[in-house]
Amino acid sequence: MPFLDHLEEFRWRILWSVIALIIGTGIGLVLVIKFDVMALILAPLQTVMAEMPGATGEPEKLKYISPTEPFFFILKMGVLTGFILASPIVIYQVWAFLSPALEKHEKRVIVPSLYFGLVLFASGVAMAYYIALPVTLRFLVLFGNEWFEPMLTAGPYFAFVTKLLLAFGVVFELPVVVMILSAMGLVTPMFLRRKRRHALVGITVLASVLSPGDVITVTVMMMVPLTLLYEVSILLSAVIYRRRERREAELDESPPEGAVEAE
Repeated sequence: MPFLDHLEEFRWRILWSVIALIIGTGIGLVLVIKFDVMALILAPLQTVMAEMPGATGEPEKLKYISPTEPFFFILKMGVLTGFILASPIVIYQVWAFLSPALEKHEKRVIVPSLYFGLVLFASGVAMAYYIALPVTLRFLVLFGNEWFEPMLTAGPYFAFVTKLLLAFGVVFELPVVVMILSAMGLVTPMFLRRKRRHALVGITVLASVLSPGDVITVTVMMMVPLTLLYEVSILLSAVIYRRRERREAELDESPPEGAVEAE
């Protein structure tokens, strides 16, 4: 395609993605209000606050300082929900624009990687919500409660929960990144095995940064799945690398175009 045709297609892909995000945000706001997503976001905090000395058993409500803060809190939750709902359409638009430039063997790896990535992202978010978030909140909120009284506001709490959930979800995409890089020939399993010690150091640092709270419990809790994911990435890279070598060997053995094959 000529350059201007590519530019026109790119413009339409962006337009459809923006429309999907707008519609997804509208649906997300309805879901947040109608299906009480607020209760889901506050559930880990409610459990921790019930353990506070002198807790009355009444549901904990988030405080707010600005009159506009509750409105923008609900709006941010609706936008985030809308982005999640629209993400399959946005990913499809990106894929539809880039796929003609990819070779057939690269498509065979990247398409399953996208579905695998969704499963991994959801697994990371689930682990953060059900395990990491309660442990982190329990440590931070109950730490020094004999001297301090928590007054949690809506904005900072939402930002904290969102960052933690997204951090776990993104980190769990490690095997997908390795699969795509291996398909493109940028990473080999031998390289990953040689850099295993460096990777463990990087995983430790990353887990310490992304896991505020009890250094021993939360950091180790994040290091274990990350280390397992790195080992899985090596296995996936080895499978892709062997297929790549087999395909290149078949191409080398095949006669050149126009040649007469000897009987």
